[in-house]
Amino acid sequence: MVKSMTGFGKSGKQGDGFTVNVEIKTVNHRFCEQLIKLPKQFLIIEEQIKKNILKYIHRGRAEVFIAVEGNELNNQKVEVDWLLLDRYHQLLTDIKNRYSIQQTITIDDLLQNKDCFQLVDAELNKEEIETMILLAVEDAVLELDKMREKEGEALKKDILFLLEGFKQSIGILEKLAPQVSVMYREKIKARVESYLQDVMDESRLASEVAVFSEKADINEELIRLKSHLQQFYEILEEKKTIGRKLDFLLQEMNREVNTIGSKANSAEIGKEVVEMKSYLEKIKEQIQNME
Repeated sequence: MVKSMTGFGKSGKQGDGFTVNVEIKTVNHRFCEQLIKLPKQFLIIEEQIKKNILKYIHRGRAEVFIAVEGNELNNQKVEVDWLLLDRYHQLLTDIKNRYSIQQTITIDDLLQNKDCFQLVDAELNKEEIETMILLAVEDAVLELDKMREKEGEALKKDILFLLEGFKQSIGILEKLAPQVSVMYREKIKARVESYLQDVMDESRLASEVAVFSEKADINEELIRLKSHLQQFYEILEEKKTIGRKLDFLLQEMNREVNTIGSKANSAEIGKEVVEMKSYLEKIKEQIQNME
């Protein structure tokens, strides 16, 4: 199945006193890369998140944004070391009695000892929140995957259209190829006759044309191109990552077309070669977006 490397998906989950929101976007990348951004208290599940995403994404750069909000997360409380505070109060009382101080002990005096008080985060139900995060990531990546499949089908449709044009060009070259030797023979014959003004040695002319025909023969390249084209169609139907494979095959097709261009001494063939290279360049642009 053809998939695009670009896409977007999001999901939200509601828990008891908290909300989880997840957004995932993917862009083109040679390999598979993930950037996960989530609250630091949940970093323990980062690797699990990456594993879950890898079930659906095999190529491209994925950016994952996870936000957890709610009163439960911001709830803090003060813990009092009552034993230490009692000792502090007793110390103040002893000082007061020892030195006959008339001033009363106030709450402000007790609050001065900061070691007796500690601000701590309330305990979170981390297991529930982590479960919700994983579920939200799963929903977001499924939405992303559907979008990548939809865009992939559009890519495939466009590539098939371009391949059809490329296929027609192969057919044109197959018809033009035999004419190259005939045109070359007439060209050489006319040139020689203009110089010699006499009867030409037909056997020598035939020998020269035969040598040229062997050098200018593009049948092998056309056979390989047709084979590559068939492979291209077959790979497009495979249900796995195909972008790199098609990219390699495209390089082979381009090499064959370049060889044809350098071999054939024909303006018509040269024109068709330019057309074929244009098709391949457009297909390459589409493959670069493919997983």
